[in-house]
Amino acid sequence: MESACPIGVFDSGYGGLTVLQSIVRRLPRYDFMYLGDNARAPYGNRSYQTVYQYTRECVQWFFSRGCPLVILACNTASAKALRTIQQHDLAESKSPNRVLGVIRPTTEIAGRLSRSGNVGILATQGTVNSASYPIEIQKFFPGLKVFQQACPLLVPLIENNEHQGPGADYFIKKYSDALLSQSAQIDTVLLGCTHYPLIMDKLRAYFPPSIRLVPQGDIVAESLADYLIRHPEMEIRCSKNGKSSFFTTDSPEDFDRHAGIFYEMGIRSEEVFL
Repeated sequence: MESACPIGVFDSGYGGLTVLQSIVRRLPRYDFMYLGDNARAPYGNRSYQTVYQYTRECVQWFFSRGCPLVILACNTASAKALRTIQQHDLAESKSPNRVLGVIRPTTEIAGRLSRSGNVGILATQGTVNSASYPIEIQKFFPGLKVFQQACPLLVPLIENNEHQGPGADYFIKKYSDALLSQSAQIDTVLLGCTHYPLIMDKLRAYFPPSIRLVPQGDIVAESLADYLIRHPEMEIRCSKNGKSSFFTTDSPEDFDRHAGIFYEMGIRSEEVFL
């Protein structure tokens, strides 16, 4: 049996589990290690420096556990920390390890999804404030018009398992209407938070059927599969025993209970101290 060199998947909490689930379906032979920094979540309202510091510590933890590749399955961490980690930390240390995010794969295909050239983004306040989606989309599709809407209360509702109740409908409608009011030409909405696939049915109820709602999980999974093909020097370093392990910086019991909302398969996590 191969030694354990899993692909790391990181999120400040639980939302990254929706991405991991898509990745495991797409790449079932590989080993994966998930870490939720639940003790310090949420990241969305924290400063760039704080998010960078927390994310960097978690990335270093993955590296110490033998992960050659880490996916930041967190839009806030991808927006506020990824570039510095790639261009500063990895470059300075000359590390052969790599760190990837979820924003770039999503923005690389945004223009191919929209017929009208008008794309909406639903995301956390931190991701919206970073302007990462408009900036990245303009690199690939300069003519695309991008409209953003922050949804600050959706993550707490989902993580407290209140997203199926009528209280969630009020806020989902409020945010959906606010986004659509920015342009009548929006025909594609990117879900810029990994929690939002859990409210897909409710989002569909408040958007016209002509508007395409795009979650990130399958996009990131396909992008990772392509990355491993294009980088055989990395692919060969990733172990392939078909195993996934789960870790949290907070209570494993709480993590396992809440994780069931996000991940179809049962989870037994371990607590780590960074």
